[in-house]
Amino acid sequence: MIQGTSSHAGKSIFVAALLRILRNRGISCAPFKPQNMALNSFVTLDGYEIGRAQAMQAEAAKVQPSFHMNPILLKPTTDSKAQVIVYGKPWKNLSAIEYQNIKGNLKSFVQNSYETLKSNFDVVIVEGAGSPAEINLRKNDLANMGFATMYNIPVLIVGDIDRGGVYASFYGTYCLLKPKERKLVKGFVINKFRGDKSLLTPANEFIEKKTKQIVVGVIPYFTDIQISDEDGVTLQEPKIKHYLQDNQDKIKVRVVKLPRISNFTDFEPLFLEEDVDISYITSPLQANDADLIIIPGSKNTIEDLLFLKEKGFETFLKAFLEKGGFVVGICGGYQMLGKVVKDPYGVESKIKEVAGLGIINSETVLTQSKCLKQVSFDTIDGSIKGLSGYEIHMGMTEVADGNPLFFVKDDNGKSHLEGCVTCDGRAFGTYIHGLFENDKFRLDLLNRIRTAKKIKPKKQTFSYFSYKEEAFNKLATHFERSLNLDYIFSLLGV
Repeated sequence: MIQGTSSHAGKSIFVAALLRILRNRGISCAPFKPQNMALNSFVTLDGYEIGRAQAMQAEAAKVQPSFHMNPILLKPTTDSKAQVIVYGKPWKNLSAIEYQNIKGNLKSFVQNSYETLKSNFDVVIVEGAGSPAEINLRKNDLANMGFATMYNIPVLIVGDIDRGGVYASFYGTYCLLKPKERKLVKGFVINKFRGDKSLLTPANEFIEKKTKQIVVGVIPYFTDIQISDEDGVTLQEPKIKHYLQDNQDKIKVRVVKLPRISNFTDFEPLFLEEDVDISYITSPLQANDADLIIIPGSKNTIEDLLFLKEKGFETFLKAFLEKGGFVVGICGGYQMLGKVVKDPYGVESKIKEVAGLGIINSETVLTQSKCLKQVSFDTIDGSIKGLSGYEIHMGMTEVADGNPLFFVKDDNGKSHLEGCVTCDGRAFGTYIHGLFENDKFRLDLLNRIRTAKKIKPKKQTFSYFSYKEEAFNKLATHFERSLNLDYIFSLLGV
């Protein structure tokens, strides 16, 4: 089990690296996170919702994602409430106190999922949540040491040295654990180190003497491997990419960072395009140079729609389109582009109805049931076929006029219309996540923008799938060089 001294210490990436290392050695393996809190989620092939990080880790392990890999998922709707997903389906909307009081009742679900994975794989790598030293959450803990002690699972604790205080974090975490929990700790891993590792030797020896546990590895900071991260902290940090020279044309993409933004991993492929300058914005003033503005998914559509209006996006986007800009709405963003969003059942808000941005002539009603499915689809004109993605939404959108965007293929072989694009083709909305992972669709949209900017269209430059495979292997190599793998394999019994 990989635990951390804090959120964003590097647990998810560490687990992914270990899984690819094992898989490359022919060992069947799977990720497991008993309880996850994230607004980035994924839909499995059989229609269950799990944290996006576990889907990414399953990809690293080259196995199909399953709801057993993340039996409990918490999706915050406000600062104090969250939708609780159990076994991939919505269970209840609960406040933090309500969930704290009942989470012990979910223990059997967590145990069943873990034991299912254990029976199907040689190795299961478990990821903790936050920090095991959050003593305010110790009661009925399922996420960290509460789970590890159920099965006597050996634990490695990872800390982020780039943020400072890593040794204090290691020692403080260790001291705040109960004696039986400390016995499960088998070492520490220092993540995101810059510099000469030999400078850490005295400090490593000190922490090893104080805790009687070894430093298992020091992972150098890297910027050349891009792996999707579900943690919202990454939205605060600049993406590392190699832009074209200043005298060359770029496509400027601005993604609105909504207060309840979800599934922002949708836009990772755009960061990899050589001539795309992409960033997150919170104000129209930050979009004055934009060619394309994207409104992403949201876990609270009405509240985030009010945020857009308060910031002045409603007027700005209409003027932006009139000047020749492009606007895309994904999922909640699609709902916001319409004429009205209604929440008669109080699914996400106490507000029953709010006028939309009025870019698409559609009406959305938030529903009590949740749509969860993977989809395959073609563009409406048939020019691009064999696309794939997934839907996660609580709401139905009816379009009064406008052109549908896609033919979505149903399981029964029939097709239905999905999404909406304005007559001039400059604005569209869709419920489909993972849209930009489709190389042909991404290229087509960018070429339309290039043509509008009088830039020569491009041919396909890279495969996103191939890029991810290469990234996982580079990640595995990076960690292999920095870890005491013999020791880790001895803990795993492989």
